[in-house]
Amino acid sequence: MNVSDSQRIEMGLGPLGYSLTDTLEQAGLIIINTCAIREKAEQKVYSFLGRLAKIKADNPDLLIAVGGCVAQQVGGRIVKRMPHVDIVFGTHALGRLPDLVQSAQNGVRPIVDIDFTTALEDRLAPIDPGVAAGGISRFITIMQGCDNYCTYCVVPHVRGREVSRTPAAILDEVRGLVAAGVREVTLLGQNVNSYGNKEGLITFARLLAELDRIPGLARIRFTTSHPKDLSPELIAAFGNLEKICRHIHLPVQSGSTRILKRMNRRYTRQDYLDKVARLRAVCPDMAITTDFIVGFPGETDKDFEATLTLAAQVRYDGVFAFKYSDREQVPAAQFKDKLPEGIKQERLGRLLAFQDQVNIEKNRSLIGSCQEILVDGFSKKKAAAGSPRQWSGRTTTNRIVNFSVAADGPSPWEPVPGQLINIRIEKAFPHSLWGTPESAGRAAAGVKGAACHAV
Repeated sequence: MNVSDSQRIEMGLGPLGYSLTDTLEQAGLIIINTCAIREKAEQKVYSFLGRLAKIKADNPDLLIAVGGCVAQQVGGRIVKRMPHVDIVFGTHALGRLPDLVQSAQNGVRPIVDIDFTTALEDRLAPIDPGVAAGGISRFITIMQGCDNYCTYCVVPHVRGREVSRTPAAILDEVRGLVAAGVREVTLLGQNVNSYGNKEGLITFARLLAELDRIPGLARIRFTTSHPKDLSPELIAAFGNLEKICRHIHLPVQSGSTRILKRMNRRYTRQDYLDKVARLRAVCPDMAITTDFIVGFPGETDKDFEATLTLAAQVRYDGVFAFKYSDREQVPAAQFKDKLPEGIKQERLGRLLAFQDQVNIEKNRSLIGSCQEILVDGFSKKKAAAGSPRQWSGRTTTNRIVNFSVAADGPSPWEPVPGQLINIRIEKAFPHSLWGTPESAGRAAAGVKGAACHAV
């Protein structure tokens, strides 16, 4: 969500003459887009702002703005603590940011805008598909906010209540991006599974079906899904729709039903496992990733062992795990039975070590298989001197695949970003795969949906 917001910020400021620079000292405007989901992220904001004080002292005309969730949560306290900050804008103020910057340029400083708005379109900076393309994958915000109020989560307080965009606005945005060269979209929302419910719009599964019909669009991803709202219709979409990637991020947070209840997640361990089973009944090779919070207040050794056994039972394709930390405004901050930092760290280490082993085992099982990937571009890993350039792409199950193309072969060719090609997997690493291109286009072994069942 923050990456998407940052892209919209960049586009919204283009008409004012701003373009990106890689050097802070050359900037006329520095914007920090913040996250408040965990304490460490908030601490990094203030640390970075402290480093900007000297740059501001050397360049008094520099504008410094702080946006995102920390800005929404803390508001004017940022300016009191960091008086060199000129603009504080909240999560609903992206569309207003160009006007705020112009006011600051005219000497109106500091500015604090953390007002909530009702319509989601009013919160978003406008998007120009021609400018936005610049790559083969893009994020599309389809909804924002959350009504679930998990006891540990600050999102409803900093993003507001749940609100969805209209299907027409989403479809128009995607069509414009595809016309500009985008091949893959990732639909974003705090809980995409409940898209449109409050407004009486079409279901999320129906929205996916509409997007699936757009010519030129190769792949559709989405995040994040709340397990309680994972409907049979959405599960069926993985078997019925060609362009839906065979990957779902399904945060569980804990393997203990007791802790899940205390978190206000509104499902049990068994509920969650039942939905995983239904997903894999439709698509046996479905990649499932998740989030865990370890060391939640009151978590016992038995509760944590339940988390480990759940991870072993599901065998996730990836895990994002974090130590619990208090957030302002949330009920869990008032819970008395907090765990010592050492226990939280030890449990986090055990969970991540287990998942690292699962990752490498799963990746090794793919050696020798043919995987269809969507080419992203050059790999981030530099090739050795004299070696061919390395390329990178992702499978439909969201695995990174790196490969190189011999320039001196009988029919030398180079892939094109956005192209679907088949890769024979030769090596496996904990977080990526390596292979050799077999051909451009789809081979029978790589056709999406070949291992899934329409229902």
